[in-house]
Amino acid sequence: MRRKRRIPPSPLPQRDGVDPFRVMLPVDGGWHTVRDHLVERLAAGPGVIDAMLREGRIVDADGAAVAPDTPYVPGAWVWFHRDLAPEAPVPFPVGIVYRDEHIVVADKPHFLATTPRGSHVTETVLARLRRELELPELGPAHRLDRLTAGLVLFIVRPAERGAYQTLFGERRVRKEYEAVSAYDPAVALPRTVRSRIEKERGVLAAREIPGGEPNAESRIELVGQKNGLGRYRLIPHTGRTHQLRVHMNALGLPILGDPIYPVIADPVAPDDFRRPLQLLARTLEFTDPVTGQEHRFESARTLEAWSAYEEWAGDASPGSAHSS
Repeated sequence: MRRKRRIPPSPLPQRDGVDPFRVMLPVDGGWHTVRDHLVERLAAGPGVIDAMLREGRIVDADGAAVAPDTPYVPGAWVWFHRDLAPEAPVPFPVGIVYRDEHIVVADKPHFLATTPRGSHVTETVLARLRRELELPELGPAHRLDRLTAGLVLFIVRPAERGAYQTLFGERRVRKEYEAVSAYDPAVALPRTVRSRIEKERGVLAAREIPGGEPNAESRIELVGQKNGLGRYRLIPHTGRTHQLRVHMNALGLPILGDPIYPVIADPVAPDDFRRPLQLLARTLEFTDPVTGQEHRFESARTLEAWSAYEEWAGDASPGSAHSS
């Protein structure tokens, strides 16, 4: 069995709550210089790489600047901070439901990504909490979709992160979600939906595979209905990407504000915060693997389409205040 290589600690500090980017030079590499490998590997282009090398912005494990002619050393590591494109500020705060020396439970607003990914880097829950709570080693135990609001568990100490992540991997966390969709009396509820869901990398929508071996299971319950709308309790027993959104759509009850299911809509502007997806991670319940304490947390957020449908559906200007 091939032994996993240990990652050295970063010689660069975080910037705005974001870790520097790291690159391991392949053991079987045949490049003459570090520069040659980075130009071939990274999409930034030779001009950007050369400028970063001249400015001393790429460093080795000791924090020393990598020169344009630094020889290639198989298995070595280099670090640098990427130049980030401007991001539209998400004008909603991150709530803190609970905090102790081991964990932080955040109440995420709609439109804010959980962790840096793609074009969302500094405008993420993780980067914000690292800055605001002064916890540079904070890390996620799991993730929520950017468009979904609600509870996310973060770990304070890196050495304990695996124990909490295992809870989710072994399905020892009870999660309940809330959603608002159309009400259809012809859809018999409660029911448990099982299907096979697959999602290809780079494709927005996940899809159900007819007749495939089920890998996704959700409990769907109706908890209220008024004015043609239904309020639903969703209990996922597995954690496939977009699982609850896919299963609600399969029932003919797509969640209000969903830009993908049933039809992929035109992209909205990054600063358009109208009509958020009406899906909320309402509760988290688990036994703390470090302290043994029994935890049950509940989001303080509400779904606007249920409490004030006209406001949610109206053409308010982007960034206007609402309950997300």
